[in-house]
Amino acid sequence: MDSTCVETQTFYLMADSGHIGMAQVIYSNVAGIRTTCQFNTKVFYPSDTNTPPLWSSDALTEHSFSDDQLSFYADACALTLSADHESYTIKSATNPSSIVNLKVTRSSPGFQVGSNGTSTYGTDPQYPWGSMRHAFWPRCHVEGCIITQGDGEIDFKGRGVFIHALQGMKPHHAAARWTFADFQSPSFSAIMMEFTTPPSYGSTVVNVGGIAKDGEIVCAGAKNTATLLEGKEDLETEWPEPGKARFEWRGKTKEGKDVSAELEGPLGRRLDRVDVLANVPGFVKTLVGGVVGTRPYIYQFSPQQKLQLKIKVGDEEKVEEGILFSEATFIS
Repeated sequence: MDSTCVETQTFYLMADSGHIGMAQVIYSNVAGIRTTCQFNTKVFYPSDTNTPPLWSSDALTEHSFSDDQLSFYADACALTLSADHESYTIKSATNPSSIVNLKVTRSSPGFQVGSNGTSTYGTDPQYPWGSMRHAFWPRCHVEGCIITQGDGEIDFKGRGVFIHALQGMKPHHAAARWTFADFQSPSFSAIMMEFTTPPSYGSTVVNVGGIAKDGEIVCAGAKNTATLLEGKEDLETEWPEPGKARFEWRGKTKEGKDVSAELEGPLGRRLDRVDVLANVPGFVKTLVGGVVGTRPYIYQFSPQQKLQLKIKVGDEEKVEEGILFSEATFIS
């Protein structure tokens, strides 16, 4: 195709050991001129170790897809969907610093918001200028490991989330800001993705998210809110680094019961601050980096103290502690 699009398959991992990880394939088609593929891995270590995050990002070669277009292959890398469509295996030896061998199995149904999970841009929905699509496996069981050079094998047995995203436009045209929340507790998984479009698209706020437990979706929809609080200017980037966040979900169960949930608390010391332009292929960097006012940074957090999800389903209320991983992204 002769337009620009970016497709990602991202697996967020929360290990029983306290490690948090990410494995991701990025497939970029830049204006029909060049296609690039990248495999990214990140490992955050438990806070008491004071170990900096491990980041690996490698260009992929000889990429291909399965006949059904649901599995991805490249030299020394494979994302394979099982025959029953219940699990992905992620294997990569693209970087000796982080050799990946993981299996992510969904323990609840997946969801997308609306008929196809897509938000469109422009004045005519039938002929949009651009689009954004998200689909989620919100609650997954993870097994396997990431083998590192410095710390050996890290067992990632625990929980996870799989997100499939497709941006049918240039990334800096799609959103000016992003907020992401991934909360995992013994009984619930609460996921939220919110983005604000650039002023050229009305600074519109779009939020998709849902709450799941084993075997079922509690609720999913677009009536959620993400609020970043206690922002303090980062002198290096001039972006307001948040100190606290509040996430609220609203929806209905399949039986029609009202669902409301809230998660609020301090974000604590950031895990990392990612300079996006320093971590993308050079060809994409020249395309995005030349746009005036584009300074993309991602702030990543996982509060040391466990936060509480307060959820009400019909007349039943529950409070449960869990682990939050959150990102605040500022682009323009």
